[in-house]
Amino acid sequence: MDSGCELKVAVLGLGYIGLPTAAVIARTGAMVLGIDVHQHVVDTVNAGKVHIEEVDLDGLVSGVIARGTLRASTRIEPSDVFLIAVPTPFGEDHAPNIGYVLKAATSVATVLKAGDTVILESTSPVGTTDKVAELLSQLRPDLKVPGHCSGTADIAIAYCPERVLPGRILVELIENDRVVGGITPRCARKALQFYRRFVRGACVTTSARAAEMTKLTENAFRDVNIAFANELSIVADGMGIDVWEVIRLANRHPRVNILSPGPGVGGHCIAVDPWFLVAADRDNTPLIRTAREVNDGKTDHVVARAAQMIADAPPHARVACLGLAFKANIDDFRESPALKVAVELAQKFGERVQLVEPYATALPADFDGTGAQLIDIDTAIDRCDIFILLVDHDVFKSVPLDERADKIVYDTRGIWPDQPQAGGTTPLRLVG
Repeated sequence: MDSGCELKVAVLGLGYIGLPTAAVIARTGAMVLGIDVHQHVVDTVNAGKVHIEEVDLDGLVSGVIARGTLRASTRIEPSDVFLIAVPTPFGEDHAPNIGYVLKAATSVATVLKAGDTVILESTSPVGTTDKVAELLSQLRPDLKVPGHCSGTADIAIAYCPERVLPGRILVELIENDRVVGGITPRCARKALQFYRRFVRGACVTTSARAAEMTKLTENAFRDVNIAFANELSIVADGMGIDVWEVIRLANRHPRVNILSPGPGVGGHCIAVDPWFLVAADRDNTPLIRTAREVNDGKTDHVVARAAQMIADAPPHARVACLGLAFKANIDDFRESPALKVAVELAQKFGERVQLVEPYATALPADFDGTGAQLIDIDTAIDRCDIFILLVDHDVFKSVPLDERADKIVYDTRGIWPDQPQAGGTTPLRLVG
């Protein structure tokens, strides 16, 4: 693949990964078509604007739209590279749903031609890329599909998972190492050539199945380590000990690095991906499954702890839930434990509960009928008696002690170490 405007790339899915990826590729001079099923997303992007919050993304999208190297549509067109970045949710039984991936592949099949490359980036169960290849071989029997033909295939199919941090996506898309897994080594080499256009980090080739499991392994590892911290926080809470002090002291050991606890684990990666490994081999994943249960259980613990604190307060006391996103300084609410806590408290205590989320202009539909209102942090300081700190947004860190000294505080993120402790005439700070 030579550099230049002659390369045509179609990115299917313009969400938190698809849109930044499309914009970064368009910046290299490739002609990029972003495809999304939602017309308002397409219209927003074509207007040079963005529908998600990400550092510097608005300026990049505006620039590549103005230069004509990025445009959006609801309809697929012939391209040289097809990059699939659609959701892979799970159901009530935690079984993975790859329906969006297969639907995207079906769309690709309608315009696929010899010489094209199809790359799946969506986090997927092991074997999903093989299923994409099988589907394409069925839909396009006129093409020699890798893994389903003898001799040299007409197209290349690969898997290359994203591994970026929200808030740093544009930087990490370029700087982070990538694992490029092909259906065949030839497929991996062709996909590698594409990623070298915009990735400065190392690109390591392997099989598609190994790349799929690598992505799941990365997030399961983080989930297990967070589960240790969350379980530790519950134990410390029961003993009346500040878990953040314990972790800080323990981490002074040269071979100990305990993560920070919180109200649970959110996002579409860590809170979801470990279940893909459990679904693949439930008998041999007791640790991974338990970690998921611990982290989900921590959210229930926070709900119960906060509800009891509110119930014990005077009936007129108003409550501010600080933060709804799944992590700090982003507008992503997917699988957010903070959102779950706030919704359950609002359903139980109604209009006494106020919500502070600086990255939202309106409350999610989950709060409909609860009477809860979206307010800013200054209004919360003036109006509310109880603070339930759920997300460590920078704006919350900027609230000094003298503005919250008279509050009853439940700090689930440990960002206010100076908050007065329980035991005296000072206000109560709950941890864990």
